[in-house]
Order: sequence, then structure tokens, then C-alpha cells
Amino acid sequence: MQSFHSYCISASGEERAGGDMQARFPYWSFTKTAIAICALKLSENGTVNLDGCVDGEAYTLRQLLNHTAGLPDYGALKDYHDAVAAGGEPWSRDKLLSAALARGMLFAPDAGWSYSNIGYMLAREHIEAASGLSFAQLMTDLISTPLGLTSVALVTTREEFAQLHCEAAGKYAPGWVYHGCLAGNVRDAARLLHGLFSGKLLSAASMAEMQVTIPLGGALEGRPWTECGYALGLMSGAMGEAGRSAGHSGGGPSCVNAVYHFPDLREPVTGACFTDGHYEGVAETELGRLVQNFG
Repeated sequence: MQSFHSYCISASGEERAGGDMQARFPYWSFTKTAIAICALKLSENGTVNLDGCVDGEAYTLRQLLNHTAGLPDYGALKDYHDAVAAGGEPWSRDKLLSAALARGMLFAPDAGWSYSNIGYMLAREHIEAASGLSFAQLMTDLISTPLGLTSVALVTTREEFAQLHCEAAGKYAPGWVYHGCLAGNVRDAARLLHGLFSGKLLSAASMAEMQVTIPLGGALEGRPWTECGYALGLMSGAMGEAGRSAGHSGGGPSCVNAVYHFPDLREPVTGACFTDGHYEGVAETELGRLVQNFG
């Protein structure tokens, strides 16, 4: 039987929760939203330039964050998935890049769109080098402390991952997520995104930049999306009757999540849904159902 853990909060502060609020889950690709928030905050204070080329390459930080840099993704590598399934230790950074870039770039920067975890690894490395702080420290200073999030932390070892509410706990090395894997409870996931859209993390100008969306098409089979796009660290489009949605889904061995803000409801609602399995569409669909029944 599918097990759901959810938390929703409206613009006026009404809250609804279901499942275990203490359990901590891997946030998987929702981590990308946090990386993008940190990058935008560092852009506000002049530490990074979103439109400056990264480490002498042709692509910019903005292009890394919206997946238009032209970089391939290691998710397409059979050897990568075989190594993860075998329970092995993560490859070195050099081995990963050598395998992923064996056929070169997919396209010139800004000449297309392709989802790339490698792009977010490079974005994370760039903001760490520019700020002199680790992503874990940036996350604490720029997001967790301002919002009072107490459960969120970067997991880096098998031992840390073993403490999470996930069937793969104890069997998986989080280093396989090369941009980093945050973990926390479902409530703090929703509160992170709620804080972002409540204006507690970024300036109005930065929020406007973050939401500039590259349209990517219409409905996705088996998922609630009726309009798809990608902004800076945000999957951005629409989910049927729930209306416009912006946030991120995530998935990895044995569990998935969906964390989204829905501004078109009678009252805007931000929510998170975590569940077992391998298909993000299940979490997305359940979250869409929950927010439409809110209020």
C-alpha cells in the first residue's frame, strides 16, 4: 500500500499535515531549488555574476541553473545506473565527467535545453568557490536559519543516509548525487518553498529572475502536468485544475517527492508530498489533489 507523507500551508498560514512529520527523507532534486536560491542570493550581494562565464567555459551560471548550458547528464549512462544498483562507492568526479562528456557537449550554450545534474554540480562548485563557503554552510546561512528549518541538512555518507525514512537507507551512498542531496522532514520542505514565495529569502528582483521560465511543452503522460517549463531551479508550468505550479520533484532509489507552490488556487498554497516508489508522478498527483481540497 502506498504510504504518503504530506504538509501544506496556505498564504494565510493555515496548515494541514498527513503522515509522519518527524521522519526525514532525501530531498533528491529539490536540492536544485536550494542551490539556485543560494546562487541568486549571492548574486544580490555581488559575490557571483549569473551571466558571467563559469571557470573559463562558454556557459554561464544562469545557463547551468536553467539547463541551457548544453551539458549532458549522467542519468543517461547505463554504467552509472549499474554501479548504483550494485551498491558500489560513487565514482570520482573525474571519472564521472569523463564518462558523461565522452561525446562532448549536446549543444552550444543557450541553443537548446537539456536537464543536467552535472550542470548543478558545476553550479554548486562555482558558488562554493566564489563565496569561500561550503554548500552546507550556505544552506544554513541563507535558507535554514532565516526560515527556522531545523531538520534540513546535507547528507554525505552512507551512515547519514541510513537514518532517513527510505527503503534504500543503509544501502545507498548519497555521493552518487553529485550536486549534493539535502534531507529533511516533509514540513521543512514545504516551509522552504513557502518561505521563498513569501518573499523571505530573495529580493523582488531576484524572485522575478528566478521565475523566468523556458517553456518545454504540454501534458506529460501519467503525470499531472498540462504545461511544462523550467526556470532557475524551479520546474514551472501548470498541473491541470490546480493551476500554475512552481517547485521541484525529486526521485532516487525507492522514494520520490513533489514540492510545489500553487498561486492560482482560491488562496495560494505551498505543499510537499513524499512517498515510496520510483515515479515522481505519484507524488505530484497526490499533492495536486491535496491542494485543491485545501481551505
